[in-house]
Amino acid sequence: MQYGASDVLQREYGSYITQPEQGYNFSLAFDLEAIPAAGEERETLIKSVALLKRNALAAPFEAAFATQKKLEAAGMPTDGSAPPTGDLMSIHYRDREAIYVRAGFDRVTVVFSTEFQDETDKVVGRVFLQEFVDARRQPSIQNAPQVLYNNREPPLEIRGVAGLNVSDDVGYVTFVIFPRHFANPLVAANTISHIQLFRDYLHYHIKCSKAYMHSRMRHRVTEFLKVLNRAKMETVGEKERKTVTGRTFASR
Repeated sequence: MQYGASDVLQREYGSYITQPEQGYNFSLAFDLEAIPAAGEERETLIKSVALLKRNALAAPFEAAFATQKKLEAAGMPTDGSAPPTGDLMSIHYRDREAIYVRAGFDRVTVVFSTEFQDETDKVVGRVFLQEFVDARRQPSIQNAPQVLYNNREPPLEIRGVAGLNVSDDVGYVTFVIFPRHFANPLVAANTISHIQLFRDYLHYHIKCSKAYMHSRMRHRVTEFLKVLNRAKMETVGEKERKTVTGRTFASR
């Protein structure tokens, strides 16, 4: 709320905002007799309500984009000092995870702190994040934001933040968003929507990869058991055995 979420929600929902119910921070109320009839206006309203969480979290990003434009318009310092930056905005969207947003003279930096539950998640996560770095080298997507990954050690942009969760289970992913990624309202809205989904996107694909590997391992074990079963020799019938003295006996 301190980064302007109430203003964004007021802009998006207007007259539908009502007094929050007990135990909640925000509520919408709809008069079923006054809802737009089937058509584009109705679909727009449904989509807007479905994006309630996205719109609430969009406020810090919109503020950072606006700050970047102001800093760029002010120009570089003439005394040779470092370019100015905006305030660091922290979004604690989970108990031990957060998003940090800061506007700069020529960019907006977004840092995700994400916690991995076990060692396997950390290994698979590193592979995914390395693919982000390598994929950007392709000519077709060189305009994508730059992606950096830090394991355990937070990046310089947030290293001085108080109460930072620093441990071997935490990784930091940094996105460098340039002005071309929010050049107009439509592009800026798409950028905000995509970057908000990154954390869930990463952990979803980590779980899918682990499930795929486990299914392949189970399939391979099943195939090995089939090979072992085919290798067992079948006994045609009971064979007569003799002792050293020549006496015969049958095994039971």
